[in-house]
Amino acid sequence: MAEERGRGRGRRRDRDEEQSEFVDKLVGINRVAKTVKGGKNFGFAALVVVGDQKGRAGFGKGKAREVPEAIRKATEEAKRNMVRVPLREGRTLHHDGRGRWGAGKVVLRAAPPGTGVIAGGPMRAVMEVLGIQDVVGKSIGSPHPHNKG
Repeated sequence: MAEERGRGRGRRRDRDEEQSEFVDKLVGINRVAKTVKGGKNFGFAALVVVGDQKGRAGFGKGKAREVPEAIRKATEEAKRNMVRVPLREGRTLHHDGRGRWGAGKVVLRAAPPGTGVIAGGPMRAVMEVLGIQDVVGKSIGSPHPHNKG
């Protein structure tokens, strides 16, 4: 009987170990306000990047009245929105690339071994969770992390 009761716990622990293969980074957290009849309702918006450091990453946004709940929601969304990025030699990009979202522009260049991650803010977080070790990145335009991630 004791063995039967212990079964459920083992499965849950296995699932937690499976999820722990992901690395998550908090990119930003903002206090947001909603004006209502009686004043303002404050909440928090979190932006989280999750990856396995083997070429898969995703980002998620979460909003809640409390910071930990917003981070939890963002992490769950990021795990659902994973994309695969092919890596050359497991350390850099195959070719240079340009991206644009809104007013934010991003330029990424493959780099030789030993260069490291030369990128700022949200781009650095994305590169680290992807497992990219050598890359040069430049962000132009909007400083908003949603546009850079």
